[in-house]
Amino acid sequence: MDRIDVMRLFTRIVDLGSFTAAAEDLNLPRATATYSLQQLERRLGVRLLHRTTRHVSPTLEGQAYYERCHRVLNEVEAAESFLGEAAAKPSGRLRVDMSTAIGSAFLFPHLGEFCARYPGIELEIGATDRLVDLLREGVDCVVRAGEPRDAGLVSRRVATMPTVTCASRSYIEAHGMPRTIEQFRNHLAVNFLSTATGKHSPFEFTVKGKAQAVTLKGRISVTSTEAYTACCLQGLGFIQAPRYRLERYLDSGELVEALPKFPPPPMPVAVMYPHHRQLAPRVRVFIDWVAERLQAPGPVPAAATAGTAASRAKAGANAGA
Repeated sequence: MDRIDVMRLFTRIVDLGSFTAAAEDLNLPRATATYSLQQLERRLGVRLLHRTTRHVSPTLEGQAYYERCHRVLNEVEAAESFLGEAAAKPSGRLRVDMSTAIGSAFLFPHLGEFCARYPGIELEIGATDRLVDLLREGVDCVVRAGEPRDAGLVSRRVATMPTVTCASRSYIEAHGMPRTIEQFRNHLAVNFLSTATGKHSPFEFTVKGKAQAVTLKGRISVTSTEAYTACCLQGLGFIQAPRYRLERYLDSGELVEALPKFPPPPMPVAVMYPHHRQLAPRVRVFIDWVAERLQAPGPVPAAATAGTAASRAKAGANAGA
């Protein structure tokens, strides 16, 4: 292996915390990865890694070398990517992760279009609502709704989505329709439990141009978007969610919008990637394509709304979220 390949191997070992995982990620035999790192440490005359039976972590010298390796690898990729055909025809493996709701509604139905436009890019897509560690999991970028919370990520906002406060018709018939924020405080909620903070996500309203947060009592708390809307449809309380996910139920009358004079702040959607990574052409064109799809006019595919509505994802995006 040449020096660049060994640097790449070393950074993946640190990112993944494992020789085996790094070797698999780079399609190398485990023995080759071990031998190459031993040779690197011998050549540099320092120990770069702490090794245990379960985990690998960098030494103080290893961390310094890791950071320098990242800068070198970024420069190498930039030099190769931005010259000649590489810039005009992005290629290579692109690992992305996105929320299931946004992917189903706006991106999955159009993946064929992206692949036809960029035939040299090999996509690996994760569709989850969990926090993703981009470095450790080798993910290039994530698409998430909510306010970004991870300062270690570059965030490019690609869309904002109107959000609605609503309850089921049966709930409104039983408990009445709140007309003011003060009346709303006396109602029940299906509370969304943030996986990032472990706390209930508050309801948010725009009152005289300022955001106002309200926390309601509720008999049930959930962490999944499917359960969130299902509970609302069963009359268990109010929810706030992106309007595009609730349109079907609002149109049918199953759900009823409340407090339209005090709309929730729109939900931001962003694509995020690590600060230290050079934005390769394949990542850049994917981000541009996501922005294009999220801002495209037209109805949301029926398959996206046939399931259930999402929460506002106030827990934020991660690395997310």
